Amino acid sequence: MPDTTIRSNTEVVLIGAGIMSATLGLILKELQPDIKIEIFERLDRAAAESSDAWNNAGTGHSAFCELNYTPENEDGTIDPKKAISIAESFEVSRQFWAYLVEENKVPSPENFIKSIPHLSFVWGDKNVEYLKKRFEALQKNQLFKDMVFSTDLSQLKEWMPLVMEGRDESEKVAATNMAIGTDVNFGELTRSIFSYLGTLDGVTIHYHHEVQKLKQRDDKSWRIKITDLATGQKRKVYTKFVFIGAGGGSLPLLEKADVPEGDGFGGFPVSGQWLKCTNPEVIAKHAAKVYGKASVGAPPMSVPHIDSRMINGEKQLLFGPFAGFSTRFLKNGSYSDLPLSITTDNIFPMLSAGIKNIPLTKYLIQQVRQSTEDRINALREYVPSAKSEDWVIERAGQRVQVIKKDKNEGGILEFGTEVITTADGSLSVLLGASPGASTAVSIMIDLIGRCFKEELASAEWQEKLKKMIPSYGQALNENPALSDEIRKNTAAVLKLKN
Repeated sequence: MPDTTIRSNTEVVLIGAGIMSATLGLILKELQPDIKIEIFERLDRAAAESSDAWNNAGTGHSAFCELNYTPENEDGTIDPKKAISIAESFEVSRQFWAYLVEENKVPSPENFIKSIPHLSFVWGDKNVEYLKKRFEALQKNQLFKDMVFSTDLSQLKEWMPLVMEGRDESEKVAATNMAIGTDVNFGELTRSIFSYLGTLDGVTIHYHHEVQKLKQRDDKSWRIKITDLATGQKRKVYTKFVFIGAGGGSLPLLEKADVPEGDGFGGFPVSGQWLKCTNPEVIAKHAAKVYGKASVGAPPMSVPHIDSRMINGEKQLLFGPFAGFSTRFLKNGSYSDLPLSITTDNIFPMLSAGIKNIPLTKYLIQQVRQSTEDRINALREYVPSAKSEDWVIERAGQRVQVIKKDKNEGGILEFGTEVITTADGSLSVLLGASPGASTAVSIMIDLIGRCFKEELASAEWQEKLKKMIPSYGQALNENPALSDEIRKNTAAVLKLKN
C-alpha cells in the first residue's frame, strides 16, 4: 500500500491549545512575523482542559489573597518573596493583554477580565496574628501598597456580607482587601488569541490531532508523528523547536521525547470539584474572591475560596475546590494515565515523594470520602447561612503535581509550575499547576530567553518586547513611579479599577 502520511516542515510546533501555547505562539509571531508555527490539540477546540473557566479558579493570581504564597518561617516571620514574584509576573501579563486589546488582536477586554476585590479571610487568634504579619510584610512592597487589613466587623460586613451573614460576632476574625484584584476567564482569552493566530500567514491549527511519538534527529531537529483522531490520517512534522503545553498530558509526552532532562520526572494527579450556587439571590449577595487557609496536607490548588465569577456572561458563585484522586492526568484523559507514566527512571522519586507526603495522601482520602453534606459543612465555615438546597456539585479540572528527582531526598513533590528545557533549547515542556495561567507571559518570555537566545539578544526583538511589555527589563516592585504608571495605563485599556 502507498504511504499516505502527510509530511510538513515548520519552525515551531506547539502541542496543546491552552493559554501557554496561545501566549507563546502569539509572542513569537509578534517578534518574528514570518515564523512558521503548527499547533496540535487532541480535543476539538481550544482551552477545553486546564484553561477552561470551569476547570480553574479564574483568579488573576497576583498573590493578593492566596495565603499559600506567603509561608510562615519557623521564627514566625513571613516570607514574601514568592508573593512579590507572582505579583510582578501578573503585572507583566496585564501589560501584554493590554497590548493585545490596543492592537485589536483580541476583542473587548470585558470578555475575559473584570475587576473584583481579592480578600484573605481567617478566624482564630493564631490565624489572625498570621494575617496581620502577612499584611505588614507585603504592604511594605510597592505592588501591595494598597492592601487594607481589618478586624472591624462592620468593615468586614461591607467587604463580604455573605461571609459575615449569620456569623458568631464573638469569634475573632480578620481580613485583608485588595480592591484592584481581577477575575479572568482564561478560556475566553485563550480562544480569542487562537482565533487571531488562525488568521495569520504561517500559522496552522489542527484540532482532533494527537501526538503519538517525538524523536530528535541527528541534526537536533524533531520528527513528530501525529494522528488525526477524526479521520485516522497519519502525519509527520519536522521542526526545529517543540513546546509541550498540554496540561496533564505534558508528562507522557516528555517521556516519549526521551531526553535526559526529563529523567526522574513523575506526576501525581489531583482532581477537583466545586460547590456551585443555584440561588440567584445568594449569588447577588457576594462580589469578591475570598481565600482562606488550606487544610494541613492540602495541595495549593485546594486552598478554599468563596468566589464570585463571570462565566459565559453569567455571574456564578463557587466554593471549593474539593480535592480528589483520579489516575487520569486530564479531565478528558484515561484511567491508565498514571500507571503508564511510571518508568524505571521515575519510580524511585515517586515512591520517595509519596513516603514524604503521607499527610497529602490522608487529606485526599478524607476528601474522596466526603459526602455532599460534609462539603456543605465545609462551606458553612465561610458562609454560615448556606442552605444545602442552594448548592450543587460541579466537576472542576484535573491537575498533575510534579514529582522530580532530588539528590538529597530521592524525590520531591512540587506544587508550582515547572519548565523543563533541553540543553540545546530545541524542546521545552511545561509541567505543574498554579499560578500557571496568570503568569503565562513571564513564563513564556523566560522560555524564549532559553530557547531563542540569539534572536532575543537582537535589538529588533528587544524593541518589540518593550512595545508589548513596557516594563520589560525593569522590576516594578523596585520602581514606584513606573509601577503606578503601568497599573494606571493597563487599567484604562483593560477597563479595570485602578
